[in-house]
Amino acid sequence: MARTPQPIRSDIAWSNRTRIVVRGKSLPEEVIGELNLGDFSYLQLTGRMPTREQSRVFNAILVTLVEHGLTPSAIAARLTYAGAPESMQAAVAAGLCGLGTVFVGSMESAARLLYETLPDGPAGVDLEARARDVAKSYADARRILPGIGHPIHKPVDPRAPRLFQVAGECGLDGSYCALMRLIAQEAERLSGKPLPVNATGAIGALCCELGFPWKVVRGFGVMARAVGLVGHIMEEAERPIASEVWLRTEEEASRHVREPD
Repeated sequence: MARTPQPIRSDIAWSNRTRIVVRGKSLPEEVIGELNLGDFSYLQLTGRMPTREQSRVFNAILVTLVEHGLTPSAIAARLTYAGAPESMQAAVAAGLCGLGTVFVGSMESAARLLYETLPDGPAGVDLEARARDVAKSYADARRILPGIGHPIHKPVDPRAPRLFQVAGECGLDGSYCALMRLIAQEAERLSGKPLPVNATGAIGALCCELGFPWKVVRGFGVMARAVGLVGHIMEEAERPIASEVWLRTEEEASRHVREPD
C-alpha cells in the first residue's frame, strides 16, 4: 500500500523578502532589543510569552545552570579546543555530550519522578504519604533518588532554597516543590544522612510548576551550559590549562610502567 505523504510543516518561524516572524512576533520589531534571552527562549519553547512571574523563575533556572566549574564537560571542551582551536563549535559540542544522568540530566529525572508520583496532578493528594512511598521504594531498591543529596554541598545546597524562594515570591512554589522537599526529608530520615534537595531537584520541581514536559527539561541544561562552555573556551584561549591536564595525566597514568632512568 502506497504511503500517503504527510505535510511538512513548522509553526515556529517563517520569512519572506521583507519579514521575519518567530512565534507570531516580528523578529526585528518585537524581539530584537525587546526580549531578553530567557524570555525569548520561553516564547520559542511554548509559543507564548511568559508572565512576569514565569519569566523570573525561568531565567533563574537558566542562570543556575550556566556554570559549574571544572566539571568533566568543561574539561572535555577545553581539551577539544586545545586540539582544534579553529573549531569552537566542536569544543562546545564535546562538552555538551557529557551532560547526562550524573551531570545536569538528573533534573530531567527529578521532573519525571514528580510527574509519575502525581500522574493525575496534585489536587487532593496526600503529599506526605506519596513522599514516604517514593523514598521507601528507592531505599528498598538501593536506588539513588534524583535531585536529592550532593557530594559537596551539605547539609544544604545553597542554590535550592534560593530557587524555592524565587518561586515563592512569584507564586510558583506549589505542590511539586513541596513534594520534592518532602521526599528529601523522608529520604534523609530513612538513611540518617544529610540528603538536601540539590539544584537539579529544585529545577526539576520548578519545571513541573511551569508545566514543561519532563523530556524537555534536560534541554534547559544544554541551552544554559553552552554559554558556560563558551566562557571556559575563552579562558582557555587566554590562559591555557588543557595541555597541562593532558601532560600531567599522561605522566601520572604511565609512571608505573616506565623503564627506570
